[in-house]
Amino acid sequence: MGALPVADPRTAAGESAAAGESADASAARRAGRGQLGPVGLVVAGALSVQFGAAVAVLLMDRVGPTGVVTLRLVLAALVMLAVCRPRLRGHSRADWGTVIAFGVAMGGMNILFYQAVDRIPLGPAVTLEVLGPLALSVIVSRRLVNLVWAGLALAGVFLLSGMVPGLGGDGVERLDPVGAAYALAAGAMWAAYIVFSARTGRRFPQADGLAMAFGVAAVLSLPFGIAGSGAQLADPVVIGLGLAVALMSSVLPYTLELLALRRLPASTFAVMMSLEPAVACLAGFLVLRQALSVTDALAIALVIAASVGAVRTQAGRRAKPEKAARPAPSGAGE
Repeated sequence: MGALPVADPRTAAGESAAAGESADASAARRAGRGQLGPVGLVVAGALSVQFGAAVAVLLMDRVGPTGVVTLRLVLAALVMLAVCRPRLRGHSRADWGTVIAFGVAMGGMNILFYQAVDRIPLGPAVTLEVLGPLALSVIVSRRLVNLVWAGLALAGVFLLSGMVPGLGGDGVERLDPVGAAYALAAGAMWAAYIVFSARTGRRFPQADGLAMAFGVAAVLSLPFGIAGSGAQLADPVVIGLGLAVALMSSVLPYTLELLALRRLPASTFAVMMSLEPAVACLAGFLVLRQALSVTDALAIALVIAASVGAVRTQAGRRAKPEKAARPAPSGAGE
């Protein structure tokens, strides 16, 4: 009888290492694919907001900024409450505290931002507002690379704003200080919105918490709208335009963002919010035939690079726990 074949330990080790590398690559691919879903939600939400903003411009001339905010939030609340029919009983104090804070942040963000754009141009207003999410990404992040992505996004946003002297802008010194203060305050509320949107998504099923938060925001905005616009809010044409704004600028994007925040950390989501000014410029170029300068194109490239970098960094972090959790291949240490 011949001798039984003996496996070469070097061959076994090589096969084990190759299997480990293949598993690592598979984990990285799975993590990357897992990020595409929430990233798509964020991008779709940004597109929806910008097309809704185009309709809001038509409405501003009729009812003013406070009227637009009130119509947007009240109609959005009615739609969300009718669709979701959230259960109001059985929630803890912490649940209610979270959803009320979310609603206050949502309402405050909208009221303050529309007051800002009533006083300063849209570009600088969005630029100052987006400082809130970018500051949040810096505060909650514990990795140097995330600070790099936030800085890159900030540079792109400032280039887009037209606030940089020598690059097609006049600088910040000509901005109405009250309008600038409103925009910065809206940015702070935007950061709070991101934090409490994530918490609400974890505490409430589906979009129930979002529907309840819309109700809080609507109640908060209603006195401002009535005082500023009065009976004009009951005009059927105004209501029709307001419903379009509510669906495109509130119901759809806020729902998409809530779903995205269940799968993206707040720091990554906050950096991705810098896509908003870039999407606005692209929408103006494609829909309104507004020209894009070389500076605009460079700024958009910076913002997109920052967002892609933030997402890929998070995908890499998700892949590492999967690698650590896998058992060592048999024969690796033999």
